[in-house]
Amino acid sequence: MYNNNDSRYSPNQLNDAEEESFDLKVFIGKIIQSWWVFVISIFVCLLLAVVYLKFATPMYNISAMMLVDNDKPSSPAGAASALGDLSGLLNAPDNVDNQVSILTTNYLVRTVVQDMNLNITYYVANGLKQVQLYKAPFKAELVHPVDSISETIFDIVPVNNNTVSVAYTEKLSGKDVQKQITYGKAFMVEGVGVIKLERNPELPMNGKYSLDISSIDKQVAVFLANFLATPGVKPATTIDLNLQYPIPQMGEDILTRFLQEYERQNIEDKNKIADSTITFIDNRLIIVTQDLDKIEGNIQRFKQDSKLADIPKQAELLVTNTGAYTEQLATIENQLSILDALEDYLKDGSKDNRVVPSSILPQDPVFTALIQRYNTLLIERERQLLTATEDNPFVKSINQQLVGIRQDMLANLLNVRKSLQISKASLKGNTGRLQEQIQKVPAQERVYLDLSRQQQIKQQLYLFLLQKREETAISKTSNISNTRIIQPAKSDYVPYFPKRIYVLGLAFVISILIPMVRIYIMDVLNDKIQRKEDINKHTQVPVIGEISHNQDGLNIVVTKDSRSGVSEQFRALRTNLSFLLPGEAKNHVILVTSSMSGEGKSFTSINLAVALALSGKKVLVMEMDLRKPTLSSKMGLPNSTGITNYIISNVVKPDDIITPSYLSENLFVISSGPIPPNPIETILNVRMTNLMKELKERFDYIIMDAPPIGMVSDAQVLSDFADLTIYVVRHKFTFIKQLNIPEDIYRNKRMNKLGIVINDIAISNGYGYGYGYGYGYGYGYGYHAEDEKGKGSLKKRFQRVFKKA
Repeated sequence: MYNNNDSRYSPNQLNDAEEESFDLKVFIGKIIQSWWVFVISIFVCLLLAVVYLKFATPMYNISAMMLVDNDKPSSPAGAASALGDLSGLLNAPDNVDNQVSILTTNYLVRTVVQDMNLNITYYVANGLKQVQLYKAPFKAELVHPVDSISETIFDIVPVNNNTVSVAYTEKLSGKDVQKQITYGKAFMVEGVGVIKLERNPELPMNGKYSLDISSIDKQVAVFLANFLATPGVKPATTIDLNLQYPIPQMGEDILTRFLQEYERQNIEDKNKIADSTITFIDNRLIIVTQDLDKIEGNIQRFKQDSKLADIPKQAELLVTNTGAYTEQLATIENQLSILDALEDYLKDGSKDNRVVPSSILPQDPVFTALIQRYNTLLIERERQLLTATEDNPFVKSINQQLVGIRQDMLANLLNVRKSLQISKASLKGNTGRLQEQIQKVPAQERVYLDLSRQQQIKQQLYLFLLQKREETAISKTSNISNTRIIQPAKSDYVPYFPKRIYVLGLAFVISILIPMVRIYIMDVLNDKIQRKEDINKHTQVPVIGEISHNQDGLNIVVTKDSRSGVSEQFRALRTNLSFLLPGEAKNHVILVTSSMSGEGKSFTSINLAVALALSGKKVLVMEMDLRKPTLSSKMGLPNSTGITNYIISNVVKPDDIITPSYLSENLFVISSGPIPPNPIETILNVRMTNLMKELKERFDYIIMDAPPIGMVSDAQVLSDFADLTIYVVRHKFTFIKQLNIPEDIYRNKRMNKLGIVINDIAISNGYGYGYGYGYGYGYGYGYHAEDEKGKGSLKKRFQRVFKKA
């Protein structure tokens, strides 16, 4: 029984249904129905993957490994022990992370790109694919390149042994240029510079070639994008180097050259420190030599003036006793002199960018560590300035660190000076006690001793500087890189890109996802009724019948001998009416309406009426769509006289407008008649009420084909005569939002009884449903007209086979 309190359509269940936005079972059904789309998608995607693998440029991984020696000095052990703190400066410990940063600097890469001319790339045509060459049958040389090279591609075709045809497009002007060039003859290219081609006789020149000339900066960026330097697993001090390149042998040579340049620059940095130290010592030797010559000249003149051939015997004991003090005082004076020189050197602003020597410094480990840090930062600053400006944040940071370290060194020198001055004062105090004895010595002896002491101090300083200079020179010749290659550059045999199995696997996954996403998006964006669940989610009105798509295209599908699926569905609808209209099957008025035109109201009215008439009931079909009548024409009946004539003329009787139907002896029709100017007033006429009373006495069922209730109010007025209203919705035609109309009618009880009939269902598109009224039959809703005729498209035959499986 149908009633407004049917628990199957309670508001709570309706809200729960609205929350279910995704039905996996329906989605899988749509996937199965669209299996042929998946087959096409898989074929196309795999074909594209094969084409991609055919034309993609393979990339090989070239790897190498280096060891950073952080602990052991680079020079031999014997030399290290002899040089003392000097070797500590020249072999300062290096951090692995710092070396990784150096390996990825633009300056180092730029040097390799320039030396190997990596901005000039050669290609040969291999079918539709351009293959890069390591060694080409010709060589391009940039004789006079421009400052900023615009990337230009040259198409080169041999003409004869000495001439080639060159075609290119000028980047600045966009002009296409083609000319013949003789080997060894330079020619000018706008945006590139002067170029010269040379023939390589070792290789034959056949086919078409391409020459790509780009800027150094671009190739540096390409190299860094394909290069990776990563520290090894701790505590090992190794660095893993990886370069990705399309030509294995060329990639190995590039990485090997890169490592050689890195080692050269590493040694060059250490030699800079040694050269700076030697220069500083040479300058000090010049000053000390001048002072020593002056003192020795004073001694010579003193002896000549005093006519002394030898030191007096009485001074021998004094010299012996004061020798130790003199030697210590000389050492302190020497260190103070060095401190003065270093302090002047550090305070001299013109030497801010020069390396500070450490081989002549006092034995102070704090000061030595500061100098090592200062020199390391200064070299890093020089390297960064090759590719950056003073405004670079990293350079500014180094400058700030340099200033701080220089201030720390000056402060350290002040502390050392104080310590030396205290020692000097102590020695002078000891020597003061000997001065009384020295005063007893003749004046000439005292002067001579003073001159001798000065000579001794300067001589020791001179010898010290000579020794340190030799040590520095020896250390420079023994400088080696603090890194060594433990695994030379070696390419993998198999390209890492593209991986055939990965590409084909990805293509297969994409080929599955594309149709699935398409189905899902179409389902999400759908705004029309696709399945019965769409109706259940948006309205409480029950579905009382479902009609499949009419493959034959006939207006009348229910006949006495018809056994098609659509005709059986109308018979099922007829059976369902017995549950909705209880009691004796007589005097029942059924109103048929919809949301808009084209949803099948007239088709449903006619075939339902035929189904009822074939069951032995006396049925009348009334064409109540007075605005756009179509029922009469679909039944092949005239429409000259009808409802309109009866309403406007008192002489017209009901029997004058009732027309027997050729479809059944129990089926009668009342057409609409002429279209009135005011249809709604025509329906509200009192003669309409009288007519319905008389017709209900004469017929078991009266079916009124009304206008769409979503457009005009005629159907709502006619519902006062109806015992049941059938609301027709059309599969994939009626908008989901239009279900608000029957839902509003149902909630506000503006019609007595209301049921929905789904019309024109395309079963093959994944529509799933069931009556749920206890009625079933053997035809099934997968019926098609082609099944009876043994015809149908290949796609539909496969769909039926797949569905049965």
